[in-house]
Amino acid sequence: MHIEKISEIIAHFIGLFEMTTDEMRLRTNYAEGAGPGADGPALPDQDAFTAAFSSDLQLKDYDPGVIYKSGSYDIEYGPTRHFGRVFEESLEKLAAIAGKDIPLPHFGDPTDIVLTDEPELTVFAGPGSAISHVLQVNVLYDDDYLDMTDGVHPLRDTSFVIERLADFSTEAEIFTPFASLHRTDTYDGALKIAEDLESYIQNSKDSGPASPSSGDATHDFSTTAPKNDTVYVNGEETTDIPVLDDFLPDRGLAKLEEEPDDSNTSVEQTDPSGNSLDVTAGANLLVNVASVINTGVIASVTAVMGNYHQIDAISQAFVYSDNDEIASTLHSSGHSADDAGTVAKNIALFEHSTFEASSHADNDAVEPPFPNSWRVSVIDGDVSFVQWIEQYHFVSDNDTMTVTTSGSEATVLTGGNTSINFSSFFGMGMQYDLVIIGGNVLDINSITQISLLYDNDWVRAEDGVDPGADIQTGNNLLWNFASIHNVGTDSPFAAMPDYMAATQKAIEDRDPNMPEGLSFDVNFQGYAGLNVLYITGNLYDMTIIKQVSILGDSDDLTQAASTILENNPDATVTIDTGSNAVVNIAEIVDYDSFGQTTYLAGQLYSDAILIQGGLVEHDTTQPQPAGDRLANEVIAFLDNDDPAGGDCADGVINAGNDYSWSSAHPADVMQAMVA
Repeated sequence: MHIEKISEIIAHFIGLFEMTTDEMRLRTNYAEGAGPGADGPALPDQDAFTAAFSSDLQLKDYDPGVIYKSGSYDIEYGPTRHFGRVFEESLEKLAAIAGKDIPLPHFGDPTDIVLTDEPELTVFAGPGSAISHVLQVNVLYDDDYLDMTDGVHPLRDTSFVIERLADFSTEAEIFTPFASLHRTDTYDGALKIAEDLESYIQNSKDSGPASPSSGDATHDFSTTAPKNDTVYVNGEETTDIPVLDDFLPDRGLAKLEEEPDDSNTSVEQTDPSGNSLDVTAGANLLVNVASVINTGVIASVTAVMGNYHQIDAISQAFVYSDNDEIASTLHSSGHSADDAGTVAKNIALFEHSTFEASSHADNDAVEPPFPNSWRVSVIDGDVSFVQWIEQYHFVSDNDTMTVTTSGSEATVLTGGNTSINFSSFFGMGMQYDLVIIGGNVLDINSITQISLLYDNDWVRAEDGVDPGADIQTGNNLLWNFASIHNVGTDSPFAAMPDYMAATQKAIEDRDPNMPEGLSFDVNFQGYAGLNVLYITGNLYDMTIIKQVSILGDSDDLTQAASTILENNPDATVTIDTGSNAVVNIAEIVDYDSFGQTTYLAGQLYSDAILIQGGLVEHDTTQPQPAGDRLANEVIAFLDNDDPAGGDCADGVINAGNDYSWSSAHPADVMQAMVA
């Protein structure tokens, strides 16, 4: 019987037993358990020993099972008490507690009373902040050197172009006082920006804006009361917004190729090659585009317990020089910026509208209800919606060329560079029926645009040159367009009602009962319940856009007489050193409110300013030889080895169409110009 019990116990661990057995069988040598050797010490006889062990316990067989017997508890009673009196004491304590507005304690003896706590308002987490900083920088150097003759022509030092552009940047600062704002995402930093803007606007109201110290100003305009829905073009009020496509110059060889049509007309040319030279040294395109649409928090009613700062600012400036020198023997389509039709425009627009919610007809004659319940979300601390965009271009395209006709069709493109920065932001916030802000509100929108162009060109002619050349040295475009569109309350801010302060206190005290005043606010008529957001700190909604485009396109072109006069009759020569476009476009759409009412307990600070300025420089700096220094990028020599020119082929040199998409690092001079 005892052996069977032992076998049953072993059977529970048979898996372990078999594993151990298999392990032992795999051994080839036994490292342990060896018996004593023949020469080892003699072991005592085990049978001679008796176990000195005694026990008064009865040895029983193993019987699986659990036997439990609970112990006894003794209760020691205190002095005898009358249970009727205990009940009376409990009633007396209840009456005493009911007469006092004190929380009930926790207790454990029979004399204490346990009551449940009163219900508390359940709050939910509100949306967080949204902060974005975008920096886009394009730096492109495309200074080319081309010589199509067999002569020797010195290189040109173009460093003076960068120096003059740096001076232009300094002159433009008078029109762009907000270009020095530094990126921030703290409330203190935003408040400092608001104070600086308000201080500048107030000084402009008192003393007027500063005037430029140099250059011929095409316009110098500043106003601290810009009209809504009015277009300002170079300081003048208009009703129509100019269309960019109507002013973009023809880029000639640099324009995009058109898609071929689907006709079956053959495009093969069997006529012999013509005799022409087409040179495009300009046709550069710089474009900055920034668009911000921000809803922040969507609310039909907003209550601000502190102050409200609303500031809109647009500052635009352009500075250019297009003082060209063309040899008298050559025919030109223009000899100065005015004659060439260089266009420079600062365009600004302030808009204000009220959000129109969709509505549908209700055929029921039942009077719309008022809310009787609420759902509350709370954000502890400040909330920020910051979109900070900075876009920079610096393009240097100063070409030095000596060209001549070759008896065939030749096209030369050393410009045609395209540099584009594009940034678009759309922020969609959460929707609430009521937003309560415990602190201040900072609502700042600022756009700064700077366009700089240096396009002084020299077109020379050597002896014996055919004077029938068509030369274009101007036809440039500088375009700054800025728009700020505010969507919010059309009427003035309303005074803070008492029940809004009671609502704030109820949320802070976690009172589940909605204040009675909210149930009778006409703004909430038709609502069954309210979705409320409470921000304990400050709210700052700030959108800053800064765009700077700088182009240096000073070309020095010399037309040499052809050495193949007998095969070069009536050659057609077209030279374009201008046709550049510098474009800045920025738009801000700011949804401040989606309803008709904004309650304000503090002060309202609402300011707006528009600054537009343009300078035309008539720089007379003359280029100097570069000495023994190498060319910046390309040195190309074209020569016709066949004097007869019978087997001449068309030559095409394309050193343009360089694209830079925010992949370059700014040089030190760039930092100095835009800092």
